[in-house]
Amino acid sequence: MVWPPLGAGLAPPTPSGSRGRGRGAAGHVTPRGGAGVGAMSRRERGPEPGPGGAEAAAEDAALAEPESLDQCLSLLPWDRFSAWLHCVCVVGFDLELGQAVEVIYPPHSKLTDKEKTNICYLSFPDSNSVCSDVDRWPPPVPGKVLQLPIMGVIMKADAQISMALPTVHEVDLFRCFCPVFFHIQMLWELVLLGEPLVVMAPSPAESSETVLALVSCISPLKYCSDFRPYFTIHDSEFKEYTTRTQAPPSVILGVTNPFFAKTLQHWPHIIRIGDIKLPGEVPKQVKVKKLKNLKTLDSKPGVYTSYKPYLNKDEEIVKQLQKGVQQKRPTEAQSVILRRYFLELTESFIIPLERYVASLMPLQKCISPWKSPPQLRQFSQDDFMKTLEKAGPQLTSGLKGDWIGLYRHFLKSPNFDGWFRSRQKEMTQKLEALHLEALCNENLVFWSQKHTEVETVDLVLKLKNKLLQADREHLPVKTDTLKKLQTHINDIILALPDDLQDILLKTGTT
Repeated sequence: MVWPPLGAGLAPPTPSGSRGRGRGAAGHVTPRGGAGVGAMSRRERGPEPGPGGAEAAAEDAALAEPESLDQCLSLLPWDRFSAWLHCVCVVGFDLELGQAVEVIYPPHSKLTDKEKTNICYLSFPDSNSVCSDVDRWPPPVPGKVLQLPIMGVIMKADAQISMALPTVHEVDLFRCFCPVFFHIQMLWELVLLGEPLVVMAPSPAESSETVLALVSCISPLKYCSDFRPYFTIHDSEFKEYTTRTQAPPSVILGVTNPFFAKTLQHWPHIIRIGDIKLPGEVPKQVKVKKLKNLKTLDSKPGVYTSYKPYLNKDEEIVKQLQKGVQQKRPTEAQSVILRRYFLELTESFIIPLERYVASLMPLQKCISPWKSPPQLRQFSQDDFMKTLEKAGPQLTSGLKGDWIGLYRHFLKSPNFDGWFRSRQKEMTQKLEALHLEALCNENLVFWSQKHTEVETVDLVLKLKNKLLQADREHLPVKTDTLKKLQTHINDIILALPDDLQDILLKTGTT
């Protein structure tokens, strides 16, 4: 299955590969155009009214009226399916000829040869039930919490938040991290900083689960780099990731092929996972190993890296989990403890950043209805570092270590870039919402009576654009505020000559 890119940043499952004779379908993110919710957000803005007169400006704007949401989302069969997926590929497996894409549905869907190759080697058998479930999903409307049934599981997703849905079940954290039990805090740092990581495992299932466990360990922070739960030599990025002429990219790879033990030996951080089993006894302390000692996939399980953690090791979580093993605590309970530990650690780290970024927001008194919304103040690394002395992670975490160094490293990472862009968007939308509220609190009819018809038409068009922006971008504005602004628009229009009224009442948005 090929999933279209959404404004919400949803990503598809990355399935394990399969071999032998049979058929399958696989997920791969590719660009998709066409109608739908996303097409509305990409609609270009029309021209602003110029000095040629109020009627001409209004008539030009009338030509830019967009389709409504109901018009964009037709009611033909499989329309809901196409809102989520670009196409479905049927892949034939042949032991002599290899995999090949036999059918693409809908037939008009376009895929490059590179995308077809990736799909062939990441396919999984029999996706009919999955397709039937996806066809029941509601449209991916940003800002709406969706309930998505798939294979007997109900997933909840807020489409406004950039997020990934890599699997339909929650990964068993403790089971995945048990082979590298004593290094969970160091692994958290590596994932947080977006460091290149390779997971070498004996099977695609164990490789995939461990990669997904790593990605989830920094939740609620979104992992913004690439990750491949099951990477093969057939992947289109194989040459890029195995070359020694440039530094490895910020990505987490899960591999099973012994060939990678040699070709990825130059990667700075490698996790070797043995068979994942439920621990029957307390795991033994294993030191971090040197990369030069990793020569084959048969090397002992462990973490191979020269990385030195910024934070001191938290012995309490290790003792707590060890005690759980001794007392035969269920692995589900162990995973809950581990997930809570990661959550509290991530929140302790991110709260000072959240607090500082919130201070970049202009004061509400700086917002004028007759001026453009004010801009956010620039992020200053030096200013942020100064806040850590009194409002740093020490307020919520007892861990000691080089927190300053960890923050400096994080500020250069893709995870910070993704997080900060998300916060910028949220705060910019908040400023737009406050600006809209400020307009609603003005006597706009009185203003229009003191200005020319051209200026009044220009105001009406801009107010209509404000309303459409609020709907399109799902600005955090109360419904009453939007109704009040619409009333202002109607009152202004009714005070204009009849010919302008007719044009402006028919005018939509740009």
